[in-house]
Amino acid sequence: MSAELIGVLILVAVFALAGLRGLNMGILALVAAFVFGTGCLGIPAKKVLAGFPADMFIVLFAVTFLFGIARVNGTVDWLVHAAVRIAGHRTAVVPWMLLLLAAGLCATGAASPAAVAIVVPIGITFAVRHHLNPLYVGLMVVNGAAAGSFAPTSILGGIVNSSLEASHLRVGGAALFAGTFAVNLCAAVITWFVFGRRRPTVTEVAKDEAADTPAPALGAEQAVTLGAMLLLVVGTTVFALDTGLFALTLAAALAVVFRRTAQLAIKEIAWPVVLLVCGIVTYIALLQSLGIVDSLGTRIAAIGAPLFAALLICYVGGIVSAFASTTGILGALMPLAAPFLASGAITTTGLVIALAATATVVDASPFSTNGALVVANTPESVRTPAYRGLLRWGASMCALAPVTVWAAFVVI
Repeated sequence: MSAELIGVLILVAVFALAGLRGLNMGILALVAAFVFGTGCLGIPAKKVLAGFPADMFIVLFAVTFLFGIARVNGTVDWLVHAAVRIAGHRTAVVPWMLLLLAAGLCATGAASPAAVAIVVPIGITFAVRHHLNPLYVGLMVVNGAAAGSFAPTSILGGIVNSSLEASHLRVGGAALFAGTFAVNLCAAVITWFVFGRRRPTVTEVAKDEAADTPAPALGAEQAVTLGAMLLLVVGTTVFALDTGLFALTLAAALAVVFRRTAQLAIKEIAWPVVLLVCGIVTYIALLQSLGIVDSLGTRIAAIGAPLFAALLICYVGGIVSAFASTTGILGALMPLAAPFLASGAITTTGLVIALAATATVVDASPFSTNGALVVANTPESVRTPAYRGLLRWGASMCALAPVTVWAAFVVI
């Protein structure tokens, strides 16, 4: 039995054991990485841990701490109240406003996790207060971030274009943006249909209106916190600062000034979610270091049927992106698709749209940074159902999205 197959079987065992015994999957994944990497393959422990996603750890820790401060001191409540007033108390409109906000942030240069980190805490607080499913609002934000990620001015749009230019290929920038936006907008409609159609009862609406009548106070502490949140937006979009480290810097500054609030906000950090995601990503990184993705790509490239090969590449992109960096996957898959595109058997723009859409529509998986941010910012009382919902959603997207976008943009 090959090492690649053993590694995949161990991953399946981790999922099964976590489900049957109710253990944190991240703990099992870290143990699996050590046993498989060091025990079976003789890889030094430092090399096994080289795949630990330090950037994802910092993002999850820093964002939940920063917005924990904002929740504790009432800043998020003030923002939710302002959003409801802007929407004219039509709460059904707010999730779509948040979708457009996330899309706009990504389209103007923010990294997708940065946009989600900024918008999701506000959206989920709104959902809890107005008796909506937090999973619904979280998914709408993630869909919005993915929808804006391939604008000509976006980070992922630039990565795709530079990867293709290296292979002397070009794609229509407007078509790429329009195609991926349309796919994620369809995903948002499905999200609404599955999770968002439930309307608050008359009693719930009355309670909401009564609660919204007195506007939350915007005192000195709240104003400073709001300023820090605006700095996060500007820093990540205009100056391209690292989301995690900049959010941690702002949170630390607030903690120094408002010590009591920071002590309470420490409890808002979702450590089980941080451990879960970082453990799984560490194990997946180990599998990637063994060359599994590259091996699959090489075998797919050898297939003589371009349409079938294109479908397989879409599936590889979707499944791996659900567990790993979308940016890294796109950078790896574009060169793999180059032989098919250069042959002229498949239209360049169609396959690129399919690959880009597939790699981003699965970003709501709880093992990706965006999905993990949704889980981490969900109240602890409903965090487990949200995690399971994202797990089912991510699995559904991995199964259905590749063949759907392949049929729409490659075949048709």
